Amino acid sequence: MHAQPCTSGPSESAVRITRVADGQWHALDDDLVVGRGHAGHRADGRLFVSVDAWHDAAFDRLAEAMVAELPAPLYTVVDEADVEQTAGWRRAGFTIRRREWEYDVPTDPRLTGLEAVVPPPGVAIVPAGQADEALLRAVDRAIRDEVGATVGWHSMPAEVIPHPEGDTVVDPSKYAVAAGPDHYLGLIRVVTVKRPRIGLVAVRAGERRRGIARALLAHALGTLHRSGSATAWAEVQESNQAASALFGGIGARPVSSNLELVR
Repeated sequence: MHAQPCTSGPSESAVRITRVADGQWHALDDDLVVGRGHAGHRADGRLFVSVDAWHDAAFDRLAEAMVAELPAPLYTVVDEADVEQTAGWRRAGFTIRRREWEYDVPTDPRLTGLEAVVPPPGVAIVPAGQADEALLRAVDRAIRDEVGATVGWHSMPAEVIPHPEGDTVVDPSKYAVAAGPDHYLGLIRVVTVKRPRIGLVAVRAGERRRGIARALLAHALGTLHRSGSATAWAEVQESNQAASALFGGIGARPVSSNLELVR
């Protein structure tokens, strides 16, 4: 969680910036650390920056130093409700690139309307932990290639799970899949830390509009409901109308939003 800048504090001239490690900066006021900056590449190759500072002066000096030392383009993500954090990045020359909504998703099939949903003919849902790993990796790669060739993965949720170079399936046990006779048609990833998160729902391009995504959601949410989880959460880019309609149609409601900014 980033600390919000505030208007009181040291003057900008009193703040000294030092690079303490690769991708890490400190803002010092009389040798007291009053802010920290961090830069790191996401798995998709983009360079994201963040600043945790208590004062506008420290925030602005850190952002200025990082922008001067790092190659463009630079990206950052902020909670849209944090207007001061957003204003700080705007002062540093960042502009809003996209908005991502966080949805609260009920799991009770009586609330989602998924109680009677079944896969289309010829399709079976394979529960998490039971998928063939080679077929899972094949459908994941195929879907990513399709997305990369069309809207691009930059349009997908900003949060990217760290993974070894080239390995996009971090933990195969987290995926349930929709299986055809000889290959997989779609997948859903659910990860639980503090509460369940639907990290990805995706279906091969040629298999869409058959109800496979709804069947995957019905399976995953039903499993969560039976295990005692009343809700899950998911992130959807505002411009992704299909995903917004999918989650809106099962009673999910947007509760907050993040902004991705770029310079």
